Formats: sequence, structure tokens, C-alpha cells
Amino acid sequence: MTKCETCQFYDYDEEYDDYICTVDMDEDDFVRFIGGDSRDCPFWRRGDDYATARKQ
Repeated sequence: MTKCETCQFYDYDEEYDDYICTVDMDEDDFVRFIGGDSRDCPFWRRGDDYATARKQ
């Protein structure tokens, strides 16, 4: 399992029939991300399906 699979920005896209990263990054961030300048994704956040339910 990759770290992306546990990220809240990793969503299924029906049009592409695949999972994609939906984080809103600018062009500079995208170039750094694709170029692999950093070891960890700076946008990664733990996906928690139950966060909203706990607040109720």
C-alpha cells in the first residue's frame, strides 16, 4: 500500500475509472511533486471517513 492510498485527497474518478490525487496544487508545486524533490508528499493528510460522525 502506498501512502497515497491513505490520503484524503486520493479519490476515485469515474471518468478515468481510476484513483487520482485531487489536491489543489499550483504549477510550481506540481513540478516539485513530479520531479521527486521531496521524499514525502507535502499535501498528504490522513483520510478519516468517520471524522464528521464523531463531531455529531
